[in-house]
Amino acid sequence: MASLNVGNLGEYLREQRRSAQLSLRQLADAAGVSNPYLSQIERGLRKPSAEVLQQVAKALRISAETLYVRAGILDAERDRDEVETRAVILADPTLNERQKQVLLQIYESFRKENGFEITQDATSDANQSVAQDISDAQHPQDTAARGPRTADGSDADPQQTAS
Repeated sequence: MASLNVGNLGEYLREQRRSAQLSLRQLADAAGVSNPYLSQIERGLRKPSAEVLQQVAKALRISAETLYVRAGILDAERDRDEVETRAVILADPTLNERQKQVLLQIYESFRKENGFEITQDATSDANQSVAQDISDAQHPQDTAARGPRTADGSDADPQQTAS
């Protein structure tokens, strides 16, 4: 079997496993993958999925993004900057969840405006709601004319709000 080019992923995983003082079998059990499969990854014979890399990263207590870059799933420079920016925003203890979502939405809009792809779409519904809240704050007269909104940010049915 020919070795795949996975950015020295296997060597890096082996180093991380050894520094964590885990055997191949222990790491395989902790990550929920088979021992032979993990061995093939370490030897560069298999290219694991992002999900498997995430499980291995969790078991090793290291960043999954680091493994994604080593495996060639993420672009080392551009994507790392985006991931780090998101991580810093999400980890800031002085911001509440709503404020974090607003900052992420603004960040994504600037990236999109500058021609960069948005790699995380998991928060799109929350971001739409946040965008509407920002718009409401900027144009309060429109908000009053539109009427009440439901908890998810959509316009409330006037028949239901009258009671």
